[in-house]
Amino acid sequence: MADKVRVAVLISGRGSNMAALIYAARADDCPYEVALVSGDKPDAPGLDLAQAERVDVLRLDGKKLGPSYWEGLQVSLGDARIDVVALAGFMRIIPASFVERWAGKIINIHPSLLPRHRGLHSHDEVLAAGERVTGCTVHEVTADLDDGPILGQVEVAVLPGDDAQSLATRVLIAEHQLYPRILAEFVARDTHPEALLDQVRALALALPEAAEKVSHGSPGFFVKGGKFFAYFSANHHGDGRIALLVKISGVDEQMMLIEGDAERYFRPAYFGDSWIGIRLDLTGTDWAHIDEWLTRSWRTAAPKRLAAMPI
Repeated sequence: MADKVRVAVLISGRGSNMAALIYAARADDCPYEVALVSGDKPDAPGLDLAQAERVDVLRLDGKKLGPSYWEGLQVSLGDARIDVVALAGFMRIIPASFVERWAGKIINIHPSLLPRHRGLHSHDEVLAAGERVTGCTVHEVTADLDDGPILGQVEVAVLPGDDAQSLATRVLIAEHQLYPRILAEFVARDTHPEALLDQVRALALALPEAAEKVSHGSPGFFVKGGKFFAYFSANHHGDGRIALLVKISGVDEQMMLIEGDAERYFRPAYFGDSWIGIRLDLTGTDWAHIDEWLTRSWRTAAPKRLAAMPI
């Protein structure tokens, strides 16, 4: 089974959405784990809850919201090997530099149907506008407030006699259902077989005169007029792996790679000693390195007139 994606949750208060994420992560098939909880208030009740649930907690003082706060948070996220940041009631404007560092890896939940009612007091605004439906939204975080790409929404009816508190109570229930599901989808998007195949395909077919066809029951990539230089394997032969297979120099190199990182490299069944399997379903895949492997393998399969070309 692939490693679970390591998520840090940032909070400012009681952390009910944080708790929903922690408990959802305990399912065996959940693709993420809450590896760290932090925020801007060292005495936030949610931090005590996270600690009681045996999640690592970082107590930071939001009164020191200068560069040192954000730099310290960044260092701590790196030390904890965090892959994705989830904001859950984190009531601070985040500097653009921090957002840029986590671009595509930071999400938030907001208690309205964005793009309507950004910012604070969304329930009051819904009621003042006489709207009959509100809800909640999970979105990617960008430098603009509550303006990132929408990942998922749930609608909640506005009932006669609702005030901001009663409406907030029901919207919060919807948030607890929506956030774990969308976070799971978000973290799994880069390890889904189709997404991984798309990335491999883009790199492989960018090579000169490369083409694709199914071979050995898997998508294969070959040089026109030449041989196959790569295969994409998704649970082939029931091995549970999603991997790229590329050509290597022989058994010595194969053994060296496997001994150096037995989790990521493996000997692909039925392919012999001149191929290596590189797992793509683990966190931390270096796609620049994958590109190098594909280029190297392509050169072994390409005719001489192509193999000598600079790429």
